[in-house]
Amino acid sequence: MLHKTDYNFRFKDSIIGLQFLFVAFGALVLVPILTGLDPNVALFTAGLGTLLFQLTTREQIPPIFLASSFSFIAPIIYGLKTWGLAGTLCGLAAAGLFYFFLSILVRIKGSDFLHKIFPAVVVGPVIMTIGLILSPVAVNMAMGKTGDGAIVLVPLHQAMMVSMSALIVTLLVALLGKGVLKLLPILCGIIAGYTVSLILGIVSFDSVAKAAWFAIPNFVTPEWNLEAILYILPIAIAPAVEHVGGILTISNVTKTDYLKKPGLKTTLLGDAIATTAASMLGGPPNTTYSEVTGAVTITKAFNPAIMTWAALFAIILAFVGKLGGLLATIPVPVMGGILLLLFGIIASIGLGTMVREQVDMNDPRNMIIVSMILVLAIGGMVVDMGGVAFSGIGLGAIVGIVLNLVLPKGHHISEQ
Repeated sequence: MLHKTDYNFRFKDSIIGLQFLFVAFGALVLVPILTGLDPNVALFTAGLGTLLFQLTTREQIPPIFLASSFSFIAPIIYGLKTWGLAGTLCGLAAAGLFYFFLSILVRIKGSDFLHKIFPAVVVGPVIMTIGLILSPVAVNMAMGKTGDGAIVLVPLHQAMMVSMSALIVTLLVALLGKGVLKLLPILCGIIAGYTVSLILGIVSFDSVAKAAWFAIPNFVTPEWNLEAILYILPIAIAPAVEHVGGILTISNVTKTDYLKKPGLKTTLLGDAIATTAASMLGGPPNTTYSEVTGAVTITKAFNPAIMTWAALFAIILAFVGKLGGLLATIPVPVMGGILLLLFGIIASIGLGTMVREQVDMNDPRNMIIVSMILVLAIGGMVVDMGGVAFSGIGLGAIVGIVLNLVLPKGHHISEQ
């Protein structure tokens, strides 16, 4: 007899699969739209990544969906400006290999060592910097400018009407929404901001008219770039820890211990393969989607084959050229309004990580680690070591890890 979490591929589950993709859609396409990647490629690599994850964890497949990771928005934006898309993809592929390395270490040493190398006092502030470094980009976009603030795309008064409507609706749905609607705050916010943009007449449909109905996504392969690897690699720490949280959450929801079977070593390997494959094709790195896990919680649809349907629909939609064209019509202030909340939430998650693990901020050791990560990353410190430069989030993460390993522990650190 099949258990409710056993893999059972049935045609009747296809509609639930499409619904789960709908839940993930707003966040999935937000990352490529913000960073300049192709949304159709992101759809394809999310679908492909989920299928590869399922193949890797076939011993006991968790009902999770993998798609575009928010943690990499900052490095992708910086990377495209600095090294171009192909060079940036090299760094993102290295992040996938980092997960692969972690999965081997977990296989050898067990999962406890992850918390020793990446404790909350390091991971918390690293996640905070990911959100805080990007805050000027969100503000500029909300005010109708390009991310760097150099060019005004929409007049300020119109931009503020659009961005604030998108922000307010996102907040209201997140706080007051019921059922599946509560899982779609980003999508609802985008629709609200887009509607106001249509009323104000600032939407151009040229990109839709030019796009073909059927189009192969704009796949791009990586080019070797050591600088990009060294910049992006340390940032992979945050989503690696996020992955552990995602597996713990779905284990609690389904009452099935996925940390035991297939085990963290196997789920990390699945994430490694999914992220590397995405980077090889021009998509953003993948991560487990908490929105979809939330939908699983509400619907009690624990059959992992439903995620296969969601992945297949994502791959099919990736070849609809008009969809990419339609997404390209979304005005900048719409995304800016969503980002004001999103980047703040990322910073808050970092703070919450430290609070949850009861990091003692009265301990000078912890204070030093947190302050150095925040100041070096947000301040934009650059350290050049023989032609190889470390900066931003990557530098902050490396310094935090090293300080945590070398600073002596005080006698009054909270041991709770």
